Order: sequence, then structure tokens, then C-alpha cells
Amino acid sequence: MSTPLSRRALGGVAAGAAASAALGATAPAAQAAPATDAQERPFRAAHPRRHSRRPNILFILGDDLGWADLSSYGSPHIRTPHLDRLAREGVRFTDAYSGSATCSPTRFSLYTGRHPGRTKGGLAEPIADKSVGLEPTHPTLASLLRDSGYATALIGKWHCGYLPDYSPTRSGWDEFFGNFGGALEYYSKLGLGGEYDLYEGDAEYKDLRYYTRILTERASEYVGRDHEKPWLLNLNFTTPHWPWIADGDKEASDEIVRRIKAGDRSALWHQDGGSVEKYKEMVEDLDRSIGQVLKALKRSGQDQDTLVFFASDNGGERFSYNWPLAGNKGSLQEGGIRVPSILRWPARIDGGQVSDLPVFSPDWTATLLDLAGARPHPAYPLDGTSLAGHLLRGAEVPERDLFWRVRGERALRRGDWKYYRGKSGRDQLFRLTGDAREQADRAPFEQARLAELRSAWERIDAGLLRY
Repeated sequence: MSTPLSRRALGGVAAGAAASAALGATAPAAQAAPATDAQERPFRAAHPRRHSRRPNILFILGDDLGWADLSSYGSPHIRTPHLDRLAREGVRFTDAYSGSATCSPTRFSLYTGRHPGRTKGGLAEPIADKSVGLEPTHPTLASLLRDSGYATALIGKWHCGYLPDYSPTRSGWDEFFGNFGGALEYYSKLGLGGEYDLYEGDAEYKDLRYYTRILTERASEYVGRDHEKPWLLNLNFTTPHWPWIADGDKEASDEIVRRIKAGDRSALWHQDGGSVEKYKEMVEDLDRSIGQVLKALKRSGQDQDTLVFFASDNGGERFSYNWPLAGNKGSLQEGGIRVPSILRWPARIDGGQVSDLPVFSPDWTATLLDLAGARPHPAYPLDGTSLAGHLLRGAEVPERDLFWRVRGERALRRGDWKYYRGKSGRDQLFRLTGDAREQADRAPFEQARLAELRSAWERIDAGLLRY
């Protein structure tokens, strides 16, 4: 595996690249220009460090945000000062991945800590009807933390099943405020089928203001409470998922609502709308909204003892900036699954750090349970690896395999090497150090390694449900 500086970031502007070179970065890093680069140093656990109480956990997801859509990840045109500050105050991960390439399977992998293909609901890519969901009997991050003494809440997008059978309040969250489906129109709250989709608990809640404003208010209120227990808040924004509507775009909103009510089932996809400029506006609004929540957390006096984690649920879509990664949402190429990921916990982890450790969604489930003193259910073993020892004590994380499977594609990462088979059906092998864009296929020259990684993928796949 490479040193922590070798893949610090990939894509950006010349000034940042020069700063990387000055810090001794290798060629892949010289392609990068994150806004935080000049202040960053390779991750090192801060020990000895005082003991702290079990952390509150604020886990924030953006929706379809591309790997380089933050200025701290190299975006040349989007400015995200609040998330950049979060990165400066914590650890920025350059090689972090979602559990799958679309919305609901990744959420399954995060909530269960297991590959999506271990559950029937996780086979939907993504969930589009009421036939499947996250079974209430399956242990979740929320249910395990609740059993360990945590208060739990989910605000925002659920996308793990619909009423009456599936709901966050049936799967371990004490409170739920948000939408059940994969997308909604930001003002009317109409979903893909024309249904109204804003709920408090299991009851409809009427509020026709811009959705991101509502979620920001709710989250700010939650973190600002006088909590008697440590708490978990899953804050799942829909921004910047389509439709491409920013705060104030009532004319565009009214047109999409008109089409939905006329029976146009594709209206929310907004394939005739959006732009790079509109996408920029939405991402910068997401950044400001997260800044408001973090400000409320600081006012509450809980920020030192709160672990804040930010990531995207999968790679970006049409207007995302993914350079130099190839592929987008839905693909197991790097651009479909590598996501911006930032962790901050002032009480235990120093800021201004960067890590190129390969990690994916189930790892965070295992890590959060470990940090909170909660145990996985023995009947549902986790597929993720806890990083708690690494983050707090500097323990080595053993080399392991990160696995992905979607219809028509397969991928496995081990160290710097990635095995990939796309819809062409051809096995490929890439060394991601120096080739994050997956253009130099090493399969013809590394037949033994290719066979080893393919066999590893097939062993894991054999234990999953069939499509």
C-alpha cells in the first residue's frame, strides 16, 4: 500500500498541485489541488489523549454528490467553506467508498454494516416500490446503539422501504422526520409516483417550504437540545439529487409539479433541466446548511464530544465534478463509488489530517458501534472492519478486501489493486496508485493477481443472495 501522501487528492488547480509537490507528494498527488492541502499532514492517532465520554454521532449524507464536488477535494468552481473547515478540523479521506453505486443499497450497507446483497431489500438498486425494504427484525446501527443507551433520530431521506411495513421507527430510530422515497420535488414534496412524501414519524407532515431549509431547521433543533443520553442523528439531505431546483426556483418547481400531476412519471428526473451553474448553487446551499447545523452544535456546547461524519451516498450524476475519476453513479468505476468523506471528533482526533486508507460504508458502521461500546448482533456478523483502534491508538488496519456487486458489474479492491468487470464482461485490473482513472489495464501482465482477486470476489459473492 502507498504512503499516506501518495493519493491525497486527485484533481484541482495548479497552486494546490505546487503545494503538494512542496510537501513531497508523489505524481498522483500532484494531480490534486484540495483547498485544505497546505494545512494537511498524513493521519496519525493523537495519543496519549484524555479519555472522553461516548461520543454523540452526527452522520451527514449528501445525495449523489461527486467525489471532487467540494473545494477541499479539488473542485475548481464550487466553494464549500463549511465542509472545508470540517476537513481542516478533522480527517479527510481520499480513498473512501460508498457501500454501493446507488442510493438505497448504500444505505442498507451503512445501517446494517453488511453487504447490500445479504438482504432482499438490498438487491433493489435502488428501491422503487413497496415490495421490499429493510426488515424491522434486522439489527441496525440505530437499534444497536439504542440498546446501548443512545437516543436515535433520522432526519431526511430514508429510502429503505415504504409504509406500512418499513420505516426508520421500526428499525431502531426513536424519531423520524423526512421522506421515504428516493426523490421528491423540493417544494411540493411530491414523489416519483405523485404521492406526498414528507412525514413526521409515520404521519404526513405539511410544510411546502424548500426542503433543505426544513431539514436544516429540524437538525439544528435536534443537536441543540438538552440531551440526557448520548445521541445518534442520521441527517440525510436530498441535495444535490435531481430535480435541479435551488431555493427560490418556484417557476421550475411549478412546472415539474404540473407535469407530475398530469401523470408524467419521469418529471422528477428533470432530464430536460439543470445546469452546471444550478448544480453549483445546490451544492453550495448544502454546504451552508451543514454550516448552520454545525453552528447549532457548537452553541449547544456539545461539539467537542460529538463525532461528525460527512459523506455522499454514492458517486455523482450529470453535473458532478469527478476528475480524474471515471464513471458516475450506478457504476463500480471509481467515479460511481469513491466519495468525499470527512470525520471530526475534537475530543479524540486531531485536525488538519488526511488519510488514504481504503474504507467503505460498512467500516463506519463497525467503527461507530465500537466507539459507542455497542456490540454487533452475533447472528448478523458485520462485513465492515472497525477503524476505532486505528483512529484512536494508531493500530494498523490489516489489508482486506473491499467488495462491490451491482447488476452487470463487479469490483474488489485489495490494497492499491482493483479488480473490475463492467458490462462488457471483460475482467480488468488496475493499480489505483497513479491510475485512479482506471485507464491502464494490467490484466494481461498480472494474470496471477487477476485470478486471485477474481476468486476472492467470487467467494464473497457465493455467500450473498441472488438477484
